[in-house]
Amino acid sequence: MFDYSIVHWMTFLSAAVLLNLSPGPDIAFILGQTLSSGRRHGFAAMLGIWSGASLHVVMAAVGLSAILATSALAFSVVKWVGAAYLIWLGIKMLLSNGDSFTSSDGGGSLRMQSVYWQGVLVSALNPKVAIFFLAFLPQFVVEGAGSVGAQLLLHGSLIIVVAAFIEPPLVMVGSRLGTFLRKKQRVGLWMDRSLGALFVALGARLAASTK
Repeated sequence: MFDYSIVHWMTFLSAAVLLNLSPGPDIAFILGQTLSSGRRHGFAAMLGIWSGASLHVVMAAVGLSAILATSALAFSVVKWVGAAYLIWLGIKMLLSNGDSFTSSDGGGSLRMQSVYWQGVLVSALNPKVAIFFLAFLPQFVVEGAGSVGAQLLLHGSLIIVVAAFIEPPLVMVGSRLGTFLRKKQRVGLWMDRSLGALFVALGARLAASTK
């Protein structure tokens, strides 16, 4: 079971690294929370994103993602809810006065819980992620290496494992940069506006997307 060649693993891991390095709502959310509220909130955002991605992996493994791929109504509902959520986050930043970058404690444990669940929603409400997993993971299913569902679950989980090597260093670097930015009120205001505009743009792009 799970008997793969070296070429298989090299191809898959290369694709997984490129996937995790590609910019999108997930990375933007993690870095945004890190810059604005510090390392702990960045890690909370990261864990939330991973939780949402895990949901997509499980859905792909059991075939539920096929519903999004084949049902225009289901895809549209999830797409518009996800787009509205991203735009709402962006508008909140656009209307702020930059205080998220000048707060000394980032809002405490309740704030961290909120960031975690926001991360879950940012990832889980992106139907493009579900369809991507459904299209990407089956390419690495090998006949005779185990059940299809188990192979999909393994490779999907390994994508998140690869993220565990890539995203924590980004949080650490972002945390140091954020410490500097939080001392600058005007810079903090500019960063809030920039991140807000980015989330609105990502939401608009998701809303305009098709299968």
